[in-house]
Amino acid sequence: MKKTILKSAALALAVVFVGCSAKTEKAAELTIAQQAEQRPEQFENDSVFLDFIQKVHFNYMWEGADSTSGLAKERIHLDNHYPENDQNTITIGGSGFGVAGLIVAMDRGFITREAGVERLHKIADYLTKADRFHGVWPHWLDGPTGKVKPFGKKDNGGDLVESAFLMQTLLCVRQYMDANVETEKALIDKINKLWNEMEFDWYRNGGKNVLYWHWSPEYEWEMNFPLEGYNECLMAYILGASSPTHGIPAECFHEGWARSGGIKTDVKPYGLPLDAKHNGAEAMGGPLFWAHYSYIGLDPRGLKDQYVDYWNVTRNHAMVDYKYCVENPKNFVGYGENCWGLTASYSTKGYAAHCPDDNDCGVITPTAALSSFPYTPEESMRALKYFYSKGEWIWGKYGFYDAFSETDNWTVPRYLAIDQLTIAPMIENYRTGLLWNLFMSCPEIQAGLAKLGFTITK
Repeated sequence: MKKTILKSAALALAVVFVGCSAKTEKAAELTIAQQAEQRPEQFENDSVFLDFIQKVHFNYMWEGADSTSGLAKERIHLDNHYPENDQNTITIGGSGFGVAGLIVAMDRGFITREAGVERLHKIADYLTKADRFHGVWPHWLDGPTGKVKPFGKKDNGGDLVESAFLMQTLLCVRQYMDANVETEKALIDKINKLWNEMEFDWYRNGGKNVLYWHWSPEYEWEMNFPLEGYNECLMAYILGASSPTHGIPAECFHEGWARSGGIKTDVKPYGLPLDAKHNGAEAMGGPLFWAHYSYIGLDPRGLKDQYVDYWNVTRNHAMVDYKYCVENPKNFVGYGENCWGLTASYSTKGYAAHCPDDNDCGVITPTAALSSFPYTPEESMRALKYFYSKGEWIWGKYGFYDAFSETDNWTVPRYLAIDQLTIAPMIENYRTGLLWNLFMSCPEIQAGLAKLGFTITK
């Protein structure tokens, strides 16, 4: 196996960490974006480094948010070139990851708790008034109006999966709030109302034992996308089983998501059992966002159902991605122990769902390794230091650009919410388990997991 490890890797792993209190005090006077643009070369230690990385990437949801809603824009292009004229488009799933980042920011003091609660009230009020379809938001909203912006011709109604990603983190907010504080109790009530109004049972498409991704008042079920594992969609079933008002039976999970046992696989790339059969990527695993989106809140440690061990599913998925990039069978420049991470992102070929084998085109997406910190802490830290050593080539006001290719000497100064906003929450799950602890503390979630036959061993 040929390994391509750049000579500059030594430099990447030797980032010097030194204290400088005067610089720290000066930085506190700057906006987060200004701190990012000044891009410190030195940090006191790895913990301070991670603080900075979390703060800069969460800021996409703070200073970079849509002004009307407080939610995350689908994309931010620093070159101000928007071919689809969609600079005011809000992403529901990406906003969910941003909401998790707001919790991290309050908890770490990047913003005050009061400012965070104020923003979350703004978000909840907007979501209450925005277009919903049987309690489910669309994939995209027009920021200024709150009206659906079609993701595709027939995808102009409810998007159950993106909405599940959002509700996952709103429930984390609910658990983080203090019911003895009036403003926080009011926020809890708003979130509970939104939660109770999500009609998961409607998305069974007439009572079938499977959930469907889309429903439109104009096209009804014509998108015809049943949610069958394994991919990123597990959260829709967890919330559906847990809903106190519009719950789904366990049969939906077993016959739909688990394919009546068909979700299981014995595939072991690099000797690592994937456990779950990855849709369309059975041999090596799919894009790494599958190990992130449903696990912002859902803690996979010791989590099992009758089919798979979810720690194997997530950790081994990340490790296979890492080992593939180290092996580097296509001999791309840069790939190695310090530079890895394949997931869906911008690409030399537009937008692509990068993953090992056929869908690998030499493009590294920083969020793939950085959002895998809970699974691959040492490998992710090496990648972080390597990415940071590349300097301003792949760095801007909201952190690392979406993707880059050393083979093609390519990057663009552009960001996607769904990539940028998983970084701070997943690093936090590695550091403290904050979001995992909050989500798993929901009594409805514990009841829903039990209903589906999950067990948790720690």
